[in-house]
Amino acid sequence: MVLECLLRHSPKHFRFFPTEDEGRLNDPRIRENFIVKVFSFYRLQALFKQNFSLGALVKFHTQQKFLLLAHSRKHYDTLGQLVAKSKSMGIEILKVKYGEVFMEALTFKATPKKNTDVLLHMMGFLKKILSKEEKKDILSVIEDYRKQLLPLIVPITLIRHHVSKHKIEYLIGQAYLNPHPKELMLRNHV
Repeated sequence: MVLECLLRHSPKHFRFFPTEDEGRLNDPRIRENFIVKVFSFYRLQALFKQNFSLGALVKFHTQQKFLLLAHSRKHYDTLGQLVAKSKSMGIEILKVKYGEVFMEALTFKATPKKNTDVLLHMMGFLKKILSKEEKKDILSVIEDYRKQLLPLIVPITLIRHHVSKHKIEYLIGQAYLNPHPKELMLRNHV
C-alpha cells in the first residue's frame, strides 16, 4: 500500500521500479529474478543520474548483454537498435524508451535453457585459452546445470574464475556474472 502510493506520486525515475508480491518471493527463482531486477534498476538509475552520454549508454548496454540475453533476446535486440539510433533522438526520449524496454526485458524469467545458452556463449570467449581438460570440465558443469543437477552459481563461479584468471576484459564487467552482491547467495538455490 505504501509502496503503491510512493510509486504513484514519485518522480519519473521510479517509473520502472520492480515490484513483486511478497508471498511469491518464497520461490527461489522468483526471488532471484526480483533481486536481479532491483539491482538492474539501480544500475540503470545510476546511468541516468550521472553524466549521461551516448558513450555511457553503449558501455552500459555492453555490460548488460548477457544478463539481457538470459531474459529476452528480442528485448536485447530492440535495445541494440535503440542504441544504434540514439543519435537521432533526444536524450530524455532515449532514456525513457531504453528504460522501458530494459526493465520489460527483465520481466521475462531467465530459464535453465536461456542461462545455458548464455553460459555457452561466454564459454566461447575462453575456448582458445583453456586446455582441453578445462573446457571439458566447464562444459560438463554447464550440462549438469542444464539438467538441473547443479545450481546456477556453480557454472557461473567456474566461468567467473577463468574470466578473472585470464583477464577477459569483455566478460569482466558483465552484469550477468555479478548481478547482485554475492553475499545475498541467491544463485545458490537456482
